[in-house]
Amino acid sequence: MIKRTSALFLLLALGLGSALAQSGAKEIVLIKAGKLIDVRGGRVLTDQAILIEGDRIKEVGPSASVVARAPGARVIDLSNATVLPGLIDCHTHLTGDPGHNGYAGLGISVPRQTLIGAKNAKTTLEAGFTTVRNVGAAGYSDVALRDAIEAGDVPGPRIDAAGPAVGVTGGHADNSLLAAELHQSSESVADGVPALLNKVREEVKYGASVIKIVATGGVLSKGDSPEATQFSDEEIRAVVTEAHRLGRKVAAHAHGAAGIKQAVLAGVDSIEHGSYIDDEAIRLMKEKGTYLVPTLYLADWFMENAQRVGVPDFMIAKAKVVMPAARRNVAHAFKEGVKIAFGTDAAVYPHGLNAREFAVMVKLGLTPMQSIQAATVNAADLLGWSDRVGSIEPGRFADIIAVIGDPTADVTTLEHVSFVMKGGKVVIDKK
Repeated sequence: MIKRTSALFLLLALGLGSALAQSGAKEIVLIKAGKLIDVRGGRVLTDQAILIEGDRIKEVGPSASVVARAPGARVIDLSNATVLPGLIDCHTHLTGDPGHNGYAGLGISVPRQTLIGAKNAKTTLEAGFTTVRNVGAAGYSDVALRDAIEAGDVPGPRIDAAGPAVGVTGGHADNSLLAAELHQSSESVADGVPALLNKVREEVKYGASVIKIVATGGVLSKGDSPEATQFSDEEIRAVVTEAHRLGRKVAAHAHGAAGIKQAVLAGVDSIEHGSYIDDEAIRLMKEKGTYLVPTLYLADWFMENAQRVGVPDFMIAKAKVVMPAARRNVAHAFKEGVKIAFGTDAAVYPHGLNAREFAVMVKLGLTPMQSIQAATVNAADLLGWSDRVGSIEPGRFADIIAVIGDPTADVTTLEHVSFVMKGGKVVIDKK
């Protein structure tokens, strides 16, 4: 009797183990792609298939050969669409919205900003951007959002989160809107090498995976000049060196040519905006391999809507000078072959419109394919995530989008994404 009972328990255990193994098996999905953009090779392939196991791409190739090796896979038929990697935006502010600029933003708490970020993260993902670099958020709200998305609590893109941008007293990262007697200073402000080193270490302590610094004045801030530098040479070198020592890349907000050159010489990984980039700055960036992350479409939306959303007049006055200059100078940088990664500054305009940046990039001199590469392989390289995102290749996350039409012929088709998959899970399917 004892032997029979033991045998019965053994059979039950084996059966349960088998059932558990089956329930934990990774789903196999096969995507049939009418056209597939090979972003690394800069070409469009036809009649391709993508085999996905769990959250990763297992195989990519001609449809006939891949289909033959995927019996029983769940098939997603995108034969009438163009398939490409999930897009990457290297300059977002998910926890902000257009109406938060100026005095209106003073009444929005960090918890409220985090919840706004959850809304914007979902919108951004559904627009086809499966990865973003969030370069500035109060109270580490973007770090909290990143962690919530990774835990599966809320939908959104993968986030490379900077936390609060590091700057100096009275600079673009500081809040200069309140009266002097309040003695208010922004959380990420520090002056002098020791204090700035401490600030970088603090940012890493609280979860920043990239460091954002403010090397020049800005447009949407009071009392600073976009063309003026903000750090001393010693300060900016110390910040960049410490960030790199701690394994963090550095993104530098920089409009003015002097600040661009100072940041590049200090070793930053990217220049954000680059509005007054000149020939010497271009030469240095090419020599150092520094990426430029221009943010161009925002000028169109901002100049049309700034007064309606309550942007203060002094910010609008700056924008009328800086934004046209940015287009002229960035067009020259495109022509000269500076490395470009895609960025939008979404929050200055509504999230979800990120793909409107492509048409401006093409208007200023990039080919449609180059603009797509800026938002895929180039952006992944800038983030240091080329082994994870930015291309449809074996081993990468199954972050895949599709559009009806050919974005290499008409890049505006990317403004109307019909299919989004992140990590093997379908987000939207309008086909």
